[in-house]
Amino acid sequence: MNSIYFGGGTPSLLSPDAIKKIIDHARNLFSFAPDIEITLEANPGTINLELCKGFKDAGINRISLGVQSFSDEKLKSIGRIHSARQAQEAVEAIKQAGFCNFNLDMMFGLPGQSVDDAMNDLQLALSFLSPHFSWYQLTLEPKTRFAGEPPILPHNEELWDIQQTGQNLLAQSGMLQYEVSAYSQPALECRHNVNYWQYGDYLGIGAGAHGKITLTNGLVKRYWKVAKPKEYIRGRDIFTAGEKDITCEKRPFEFMLNALRLYRPISYALFQARTGVTIKTIAKELRQAESLGLIELQSDALVTTAHGRNFLNDLLEIFL
Repeated sequence: MNSIYFGGGTPSLLSPDAIKKIIDHARNLFSFAPDIEITLEANPGTINLELCKGFKDAGINRISLGVQSFSDEKLKSIGRIHSARQAQEAVEAIKQAGFCNFNLDMMFGLPGQSVDDAMNDLQLALSFLSPHFSWYQLTLEPKTRFAGEPPILPHNEELWDIQQTGQNLLAQSGMLQYEVSAYSQPALECRHNVNYWQYGDYLGIGAGAHGKITLTNGLVKRYWKVAKPKEYIRGRDIFTAGEKDITCEKRPFEFMLNALRLYRPISYALFQARTGVTIKTIAKELRQAESLGLIELQSDALVTTAHGRNFLNDLLEIFL
């Protein structure tokens, strides 16, 4: 096992002792890599220096902090309950506790946000010397308050300027963009994320968790756990709410949907290992994408071009 990721909701509300029990139990069940990455998601206002030290002693070696913005005005506009001061204090607590690897989760395209606003946010985030950033555009999800009463968001031209200016700023700061919305110092990419985007297997444990596994007979399954915690706890031995087989016909699209997000060559060998079919299965789609300048085909891998990265949705639609 190369990584464990405590995510979803606010797992930092669990005590360090509870986290330690989970990690210790997992260690008894699985073989841990010597340098295993164990991440805990946390929100500002839910952690402090004492808790950070406790999580570190429990076995956590990476924290992902949901900052979103260092502006009180912008935090309020998206319904976040923490303040900019709490966010800064949380980052300092993480660093003082001795975490060398941590992520700051940041958004752009917030209501009323200008290019200068977004860059001020990003520059303050960079001042903390975080080894990893998740920096992505705010989206309005269906069945949320924002979807029903959408705020005034930056127009498309301004969003483009924010994205381009921010990417340049991150690059100048030595951060490498290895995925659509992920940036890191060299060799500090999030292992959990990379495995996911490479269509790897993962076990989902806990209420509402999703997982994907490849069985010894080559069958690929997705499954999901009972969503509501109380029902999950009452389930005793029945924790899985549902599962489905991913057929050979569907795997190429699922693979491409994930792998094309990564800013690295996609090897044909990895495609075959993950899908069970050869790259020739999607030869027609690859030629179409290449003719549009969205990818480059090499002898053993395909590479998304800068044009393809900017028009990722168009590229993905080719493989539908």
